[in-house]
Amino acid sequence: MLILNAAEVRQALPMGQTIAAMKEAYAALSGGRAEVPLRARLPIEAHQAISLFMPAYVQDEGGESLAVKIVSVFPENISLGLPIIHAAVLVLDANTGRILALLEGGALTAIRTGAGAGAAADLLARPDSRIAAIFGAGVQARTQLEAVCAVRPIEAAWVFDTDLERAKEFAAEMAGKKPIPEDLRAAINPKEAVEHADIVCTATTSLDPVFDDADLKPGVHINAVGSYTPEMQEIPAETIQRALVTVDSRTGVLAESGDLIKPIQQGVVDEEHIHAEIGEIILGQKAGRSDSEQITYFKSVGVAVQDALAGRLALENAIKFSLGQHIEL
Repeated sequence: MLILNAAEVRQALPMGQTIAAMKEAYAALSGGRAEVPLRARLPIEAHQAISLFMPAYVQDEGGESLAVKIVSVFPENISLGLPIIHAAVLVLDANTGRILALLEGGALTAIRTGAGAGAAADLLARPDSRIAAIFGAGVQARTQLEAVCAVRPIEAAWVFDTDLERAKEFAAEMAGKKPIPEDLRAAINPKEAVEHADIVCTATTSLDPVFDDADLKPGVHINAVGSYTPEMQEIPAETIQRALVTVDSRTGVLAESGDLIKPIQQGVVDEEHIHAEIGEIILGQKAGRSDSEQITYFKSVGVAVQDALAGRLALENAIKFSLGQHIEL
């Protein structure tokens, strides 16, 4: 069995290759070439936390993939100086069930989540997008920014966090890291972040919308990767109502994300307002953006096909570049 730590996972998952893998993953999911049970959720109420168990089997042009991820989300870890997310991914041989690799899952989750949003931005954001806004200043926010800069020639970006110092630290750390531009600024309020943004990414644990609908410019594309429980909501209901809504998984989003659940409960929209899974757009079954003024929105709750395809890519690259440690079981 091959074991990859977080640094080795990052080496094994270059953003460009991972974005391509996520397109394959979404196409397999929407094309009926994946077995993905709704993930098992284990609430840990004493710590306002949750552990998730996510298996997937995928058949695509690259072959077969079989993997299981365990991910724990502990928001209170910030006060302890620890990552909010801890995770591990087991990659199995799809022909025999033999365990092939154990991958540090926090880095894999952050990269594949960013890459998934990058895939959506590549399909839906205006080609002339030049300014980005990032909400949140954690690990997920970093890969969101990297991914959108990988698919569009972003010239400037704003980052907003409820902790301004964290936003400033984020900007200082990430500015100029290719493909991220040097012009990366901490916004003092949400309006400053979004009012000129062509692409907005939200990666927070907020229970309430993180910006006002009225502050968005026409033609903006939104990637929303927070709101992973029915109580959480990053995006205003008014934005959902007027946007072209795409998702990674209809089943997953309608079961888990307050971004869609709350507007549906309020009667603002219904389930039919979801235009497409992003995989349907990749497969040509549904159309994407129809004009430059249209607001497009992609909601991701994360699906296990992403872990399976990211795990396969990481294993292939680890073998190619001699990464990781081998142990006998």
